[in-house]
Formats: sequence, structure tokens, C-alpha cells
Amino acid sequence: MNIRISNELLTRIHDAAYMQRWNDQIRPVELTELDKQAHKMIIAYMLGKFEEENGKGNERFNWIDIIEGGIFEFLQRLILTDLKPQVFYRIKENETGYAELNDWVYQELKEAISPLGEEFCRRYRAYFLNAADNINRKILGAAHFHATNWEFDIIQHANPRGYGMGDIEADLQARQEEYCDVRGVKELALHPQLRSFANLCGLLRFQLRWNHVYRVPKTSVLGHMLLVAMVSYLFSLQIGACQKRCVNNYFTGLFHDLPEALTRDIISPVKHSVPGLDSLIKEYEKEQMEKEVYGLIPDDWHRDMKMFTENEFESVIDMDGRMEAMSSDDISRNFNQDRFNPRDGELVKAVDTLAAFMEAYLAVKSGISSRDLEQAQKDIKTAYRRKTVAGINFGEIYAGF
Repeated sequence: MNIRISNELLTRIHDAAYMQRWNDQIRPVELTELDKQAHKMIIAYMLGKFEEENGKGNERFNWIDIIEGGIFEFLQRLILTDLKPQVFYRIKENETGYAELNDWVYQELKEAISPLGEEFCRRYRAYFLNAADNINRKILGAAHFHATNWEFDIIQHANPRGYGMGDIEADLQARQEEYCDVRGVKELALHPQLRSFANLCGLLRFQLRWNHVYRVPKTSVLGHMLLVAMVSYLFSLQIGACQKRCVNNYFTGLFHDLPEALTRDIISPVKHSVPGLDSLIKEYEKEQMEKEVYGLIPDDWHRDMKMFTENEFESVIDMDGRMEAMSSDDISRNFNQDRFNPRDGELVKAVDTLAAFMEAYLAVKSGISSRDLEQAQKDIKTAYRRKTVAGINFGEIYAGF
């Protein structure tokens, strides 16, 4: 397919790590747009799982629509993040004004996203031109609300009598009512353990990557997970992956570091410093997931969550109910069909490494002088200089930086 991810897009999507939210309020912690969007998509997964289980005959529900809608909204926010919500919603009420605004946003993004192909750009533009109120948009809207409300609880505790707190709270309560017919919203309200799972994922906002190194922009484990998810999905489009493969690659990226909510971010040099330590850490993560996480989510979700978080960098297919390891090249040749439920762990791993490279590259580009950052860039570029993963020439990508 005539699709590729430009280095400009890889750079632009990291801009969300710079973007501060609630910067007109007292904030006890940094709240960034990247982290908000990541938390939103985790909540969207939760809400979507209930819709998937509830409506096998509901043809309107579609994971691809949710994933792409999340990416489209993320890209829009890259350009419009400085607009206060009240101003943004006022503009949305004016159909002509909103169309003109989105046309301007597209022109700002065009150079970065046009290499993704005409069809992707068409879907991006159509998403904002067509305001159809279907279940996929409702799930994204409800997830947006819950992630915003999660942040507001932090802000409100820091300044309960602050200017505008009452108005913000009233507006959030009014918006909550818009999503009362989404089954997952009711489930979240009824079951504290589901809210605990969303809260646990939210805590990954406060675990910084490269915590031993000063960097700009800072990226959290949660934000990193979203970056890996989005790029894995876009690469999946590039190789012509079937829908299930695209969905599995996205959600593996989105959840691959979830165990770090229980163990903290352990840097690669530590993991590989002692023979066998990496496997010992993985075993401990598995035990902690069983103990702390799986009890918070429905049993029906366990199989997917284990796929996303255990052996997450292994490419697999479902062969008669049994997960079977297989190279991504073999999947592309023989098993690139929804019925095999394929997942490209190799690709997610390569994107995970690319995200680490981008974090180091952007920090150095921002003027941060660090031996660790310089060495990381050098080592990663050397390792991938002639490497092709799942049909993606990563050597070519790194050569552009």
C-alpha cells in the first residue's frame, strides 16, 4: 500500500508531551495532553469491551472506528490545544465556523499526515465533517469526559474554592448525562473495581520515562504507551494488516507497559545487567498482574489483557484456540486474516524502541546534553541500521534523523 509514516509526523505527535492542561488553574502535578489522550483511550477500551459483549449484532460498533477516531481527535488537539473547552464547544455549535476551523487544522497537519495516503486523509477530514452520533463516537466522548473528570478531581482537591471550580463541576456533570445510554458508563458507575482499574492506569501518568536523566519534553509511561499504540497502528496500515491484526497491534501498544504500574519503569540496562534478571522481572510482573489487576476487570477480558501484557513482543496467531508464536513475515504471507486473530509483537517492540529513540533525540534537539541520551541514540540507530521488521524498513526511518 502507498502509505508511510513521515519523520515529521513522528516528531509532531510527541508535541503533545509539551502541552500542558489546566494551565490556568493551581495544579499539584503536571497534566499533559499526551497523558490525557492516553488515559482516554484506555477508558475507551473499557467502554468498548462492554459494547462488544453486549451487541454482537450491533454492526455500528467497530474497534477500528474507535482507534482511528482517537487518532483523529489526538491530531486535532495537537493544533487546538490552546483553545479553552468553553471556546471550543462554542465554535462547534456553529457548523460553518467549525468546518472552517477544521479545514485550517488539516492544512496545518497536511504535510505531516499526507504520506499516510489519500484514503487516510479522506477519513480524517470526513470524521470532523460528519458529526453522526453513533456508538463509537459516544464511547470516545464518554472516555474523554471520564479522563477529564479524573484530572478535575485532582485540580479541585488542590483548590476547592478556586475561581470557576463550581462552573467547571456543573459543566462536567451536565456532560456526563450525555453518555448515560452507553452501557460501559453505567458499569463504571456501578462497579468500584472497574474505576480502580482506570485509576491504576491513570497512575502511570506520574511514572516518568528515563527517570534518571533530565529530559525535555518529559514523557510518562502512560503517554509512551499511547505513542507506541498509534504508531503500531499506522505501521499496521502500511503493511496491509487485517482488521484484527490492526486492533491487536494497537491495544498491545496501549497496554504493553501496564505491569509497570505495579513494578515501576525498570530501564533496559538494569534488566539486562544480570543474566536471567529480565525473565525474573517478567515473572514477577505476571504474578503482580494476577494478584492486583485481573481481579479488577471481568473474566472475559483476561485473555486479551494477557495477550497485551505477557510476551507482548512476540508475534502470535490463534490456532484453534491456542496462541502460537510465528514471525510477522509468516503472518503476512499466510495468516493475515481476522479468523487467526494475529498480533505483531515484533512490530510493537520495534516501535517501542523507536519511541525510546525519539525521546532521546528530541531531548538532545531541545539542548539537553547527556551521555546517556547520546549513547542511546547511537546504540539504537546501530541496532536497526539494516533492520526490516514486519515489512517496515526501520533502517530507512532512522537514517532520516
